[in-house]
Amino acid sequence: MWLILAFLSAASLGVYDALKKKALKGNAVIPVLLLNTLFSSLIFLPFVVLSATTDVLDGTLLHVASGGWAQHKYIVGKALLVLSSWVLGYYGMKHLPLTIVGPINATRPVMVLVGAMLLFGEKLNAWQWAGVLLAVVSFFMLSRSGRKEGIDFRHDHWIYMIVGAAVLGALSGLYDKYLMAPPGEGGLGLDRMMVQSWFTIYQCGMMAIMLLVWWRNERRRESCLSNSATHVPVAFHWDWAIIGISIFLSLADFLYFYALSLPTAMISIVSMVRRGSVVVSFLCGALFFHEKNLKAKAADLALVLLGLVFLYIGSR
Repeated sequence: MWLILAFLSAASLGVYDALKKKALKGNAVIPVLLLNTLFSSLIFLPFVVLSATTDVLDGTLLHVASGGWAQHKYIVGKALLVLSSWVLGYYGMKHLPLTIVGPINATRPVMVLVGAMLLFGEKLNAWQWAGVLLAVVSFFMLSRSGRKEGIDFRHDHWIYMIVGAAVLGALSGLYDKYLMAPPGEGGLGLDRMMVQSWFTIYQCGMMAIMLLVWWRNERRRESCLSNSATHVPVAFHWDWAIIGISIFLSLADFLYFYALSLPTAMISIVSMVRRGSVVVSFLCGALFFHEKNLKAKAADLALVLLGLVFLYIGSR
């Protein structure tokens, strides 16, 4: 069950990446990210209120458990970790092709795998190891394809931002396991809906502060570069894809947290499967953004799919 949820989360995450790319085209990053956190908060706020004031959601998947600062301080930490990853990832996504960003993000499971083995003692069988190795090879082959598009991975600061976002995202994945694993297994045993709902709300507050401080300074700085060839447009314009970002991200995270909350779930496999979203984002990059070098990347994507099949067989 948890593996099926991971695949559904991956599909939702791929759509989320495509909508994010569309919303960021010629748009200011900070207000787009603020609206993303705002709409996501509005999705979960009714569940928080209903759970706290009524018994309508008791016993359902949408019930949000209550808790004090002893629990919420850890959720604030998650909000800071995820938001830091998002800020770097949104800037990188805006300036790089989807078919480059996806493979770099897909290195997260490698980091999570090492962390899961060290921190949680997770073990993989032969099928799962084969799937992991195939996925790793395909991800690095896809990343190398970026050189054909004139992207120098060693000197491009947008690449560094995506890599930084991937590292923070991997740490967030390990932290999720710690937050929701039962105390008997070394975790905190927090309610998954409590984590997802409140870290989204906390992010919105953090982004509101960031908008007031960071974006105003950025507008002033970049306005001085308005005649420069490297000028990055900062004017904000509304795009309906912004709402889609919040919907598909919330759905992807809901399925992800639900998968991790199941007793037999393995964070290394869930994280790897979620990176299968690169397939969806690749198709969107080809169909809607007309990105280049698709033939060279198609063979690499076949390895991604084969790796996911091996993971599925090994996890049955």
